[in-house]
Amino acid sequence: MPVNCTHTPQSISVRPLLLALVITGGFMVLEFVGGILSGSLALLSDAGHMLTDTAALGLSLSAVWLARKPADPKRTYGYYRIEILAALVNCVFLWVMVFFIFKEAFQRLSSPSEVNVQGMMLVGAIGLFVNLASIYILHSAQKDSLNVRAAFLHVLGDALGSVGVVVAGAIIMFTGWTGADPIAGMLIGVLIIYSSWGLMKEAVHILLEGVPGHIEVDEIREGILSVEGVKDIHDLHIWTLTPKVVLLTVHVTMEDEEADPDPLRRKVRDLMAEKFCIEHTTIQIERKHRPGDEKKPAVRRDDVHHHHKH
Repeated sequence: MPVNCTHTPQSISVRPLLLALVITGGFMVLEFVGGILSGSLALLSDAGHMLTDTAALGLSLSAVWLARKPADPKRTYGYYRIEILAALVNCVFLWVMVFFIFKEAFQRLSSPSEVNVQGMMLVGAIGLFVNLASIYILHSAQKDSLNVRAAFLHVLGDALGSVGVVVAGAIIMFTGWTGADPIAGMLIGVLIIYSSWGLMKEAVHILLEGVPGHIEVDEIREGILSVEGVKDIHDLHIWTLTPKVVLLTVHVTMEDEEADPDPLRRKVRDLMAEKFCIEHTTIQIERKHRPGDEKKPAVRRDDVHHHHKH
């Protein structure tokens, strides 16, 4: 039975993303102001981590909106890649911010400063509540989109950051050790790097036209070669516009050079859609190799059968 892998921008609900964005972005400003007034580096760095969540939610929301914009003669693929470019800019900004967080933390460890513990813990507790609210809002929506799921994981990570702020405040309150605040700030900075590193790697991989992580090229090759009427294949390319939009091109050589190529093309196309959820395909059917194709790394049906025997 065909796998249901239909994915359109209209299938993603905008409302959960918009609500989470308003809640998270609003509290980010509150936490930043609270960090300045209380003198808490943990609050300031957690506000920075909240910025990663706001950016992730904003990217997800803008991706949904922009993906609905029709392609034009200058952008035949549409506007999918704006999400990827924004992610790269966001990651660079975050890493610069973490550098200054660590610089300030080392200065505070060498020269401790007074911290308003009550204000720090109050804002941290409210931050935890806000993150839990965003997690609840996004929990269902994240099942429909990898993009939304990334934003969901950002918010989940920030909830842990808010816990760190509250714990640091409690340590200062009961022990008087103000070093807990800059250390909590550095730990949250590490959390920012960790959460944004995966985003950076994925963005670069997509821009380099890399094969999506959930797809095995050998499995695709064997699937095409198993189609009746296929002799061999070459020039197989698989890449993504965004994590959800996978594209494939392949040249397929027919076993029967006198047969109609259209049925074979439809078989390969349907296999890619039903088994691998790849619906954007360009399948070139050839009756025989063109001059020079023998120099290319063609994959033959006999090679696959031989491999399985071993």
